[in-house]
Amino acid sequence: MDAPLTSLPLSPDACYAALQARDSRFDGKLYVGVTSTGIYCRPICRVRAPKRENCVFFAHAAQAEAAAFRPCLKCRPELAPGGALRWSVMDASKTLAQQAAAWLDGQTQAGASVEDLATHLGITSRHLRRIFAVEHGVTPLQYLQTRRLLLAKHLLTDTALPVTQVALQAGFASLRRFNTAFVEHYRLQPSALRREGKAKATGLPSALLLAYRPPYHVDAILEFLERRAIVGIETIDRARHSIRRSLRITQAEQRCEGWLEVTFDPNRPQVRLSLSEGLVPATATVLPLVRRWLDLDADPLQIDAALVTLPAHACQQPGVRLPGCVDRFELAVRAVLGQQVTVAAARTLASRFVQRFGTPLNEAAPEGLTRLFPEPGQIAAASRDDIASLGIIARRADALRLLAEAWPRLLINQAQATHEAAQQELIALPGLGPWTASYMLMRLWSWPDAFLPGDVVLRKQLATPGEPLPSPKKVLELSQAWQPYRSYAVMRLWRATTPPPTELS
Repeated sequence: MDAPLTSLPLSPDACYAALQARDSRFDGKLYVGVTSTGIYCRPICRVRAPKRENCVFFAHAAQAEAAAFRPCLKCRPELAPGGALRWSVMDASKTLAQQAAAWLDGQTQAGASVEDLATHLGITSRHLRRIFAVEHGVTPLQYLQTRRLLLAKHLLTDTALPVTQVALQAGFASLRRFNTAFVEHYRLQPSALRREGKAKATGLPSALLLAYRPPYHVDAILEFLERRAIVGIETIDRARHSIRRSLRITQAEQRCEGWLEVTFDPNRPQVRLSLSEGLVPATATVLPLVRRWLDLDADPLQIDAALVTLPAHACQQPGVRLPGCVDRFELAVRAVLGQQVTVAAARTLASRFVQRFGTPLNEAAPEGLTRLFPEPGQIAAASRDDIASLGIIARRADALRLLAEAWPRLLINQAQATHEAAQQELIALPGLGPWTASYMLMRLWSWPDAFLPGDVVLRKQLATPGEPLPSPKKVLELSQAWQPYRSYAVMRLWRATTPPPTELS
């Protein structure tokens, strides 16, 4: 039988063809429930494909679990990439429902409610339930329960965390509630799943797998991050396809400090995330940060289709991702320091900044990781002379202090903000211009449709040979064809530049 859903990316017969081909491009975009076993799988599952008449297809794992299917222990649905959030003004209800799901994806603490989510979105809880059910086929609470259970399954399988910590990190208020929900949904005790998994008590660091949809231009993101890596904070090993960095996380009023490493698997579309002992208590918070940082939930097929009219040298770069961040304040400071200087100069200033205001990383760490990035309060309390002594002009020093003071309030109502409104909120801060505001939205908040029409590099890339550079207005007009993925267009045009562009042109 077929699921009566309209949000599937393909017809049921086409879904079955994708399943037979084990097409990883549809990983995380559809799931198959097998009626003869009561199990649901990802389309890439390596077991023999079930008969067509035994398949029910779903657009979300939550739909499969609401229909009483249990997750496959082999392909592990909890590893699948999530759905990339599409920003659109054409269908407000659809966009709100997608924003609601994104908010629920980030709720790892107990106590989140439909009313909280409705308030966050600025709509009534009744309207929220209606649009959510239309878009996702389940209620918000069913969706949240599935996300928490799959996170718990992920932690039970890939880490040595005690079951009690797994329950708390997955957002359950008590171990009893977690055990009850796990048994009801999966008909399996959490401790039994731990025995099935590989994560025995083998010590730390903890390691988890995160999947993505290919293609993924690994060299492009490693090169981009390497050129901007702050000394003491981040190191990139191009030969191993790995990134290491220090990180501070506050979760449920608990400060966690340590380091992480991500390594791209050369044979499979996945990365391995390793956490130091100090970050293990914040695993549930770190996971979505890393997914956004490396843009693991992007849909390359949709992005490529939107960018087909880019100049040929920029268009032929499948899998180029939009690098995000794991520390928004760090990247905001980096963006301010990078105004009107080269990438190398900005990196030097940022490294000095960290040496002056950062704190030592107390946990034993790999070579090159020695500091933690300063917190907003530290910078707000610094004097202009303290900052300017690092070779930072006084006006920019003031901008950094004002940014730190305003930081907790910035884009607090992002769910309802348009790109233009959010940009104006940032521009209102002294020392932040339109370029910096758009760059911050593009990378700090992972807005897929930010654009920088005044950027000289983009103007050069879009110029007709032998003619003057197009005006920012003309560049903005050209960019309309690449909506809603203009941030990706920026990344491709920058990468196509020889020599590479400055941070701010």
